[in-house]
Amino acid sequence: MVQYMQPRLDTSFAALSDATRRGVLEQLARADASITELADTFRMTLTGMKKHVGVLEQAGFVITEKIGRVRTCRLGLRRLEEEAAWIERYRQLWAARFDALDEVIEELKRREEVDGQEK
Repeated sequence: MVQYMQPRLDTSFAALSDATRRGVLEQLARADASITELADTFRMTLTGMKKHVGVLEQAGFVITEKIGRVRTCRLGLRRLEEEAAWIERYRQLWAARFDALDEVIEELKRREEVDGQEK
């Protein structure tokens, strides 16, 4: 049975799928910044940066506050526990599969050695 990801995961991974948005998060981890500063840093238009910030804000990763004519961005309170747990489940699955593959390869090597010694 197919399990569909929760909408929150979809929103998070969509927000994190873009290199610019990941860069914005890295920038905001160092210091709050205005949309103008972010646009300058990433060499893009204000409109383009507003769209990126909007996606991050919708996912809960960024909070914006308008003071006068300046919209300042800072990291949101949203953590990545749910996303990390989802990734960890698949990491464990793949680790188990690779461990099983290693066992098969080791068994094939042992058989090959035995077959070579019998000849």
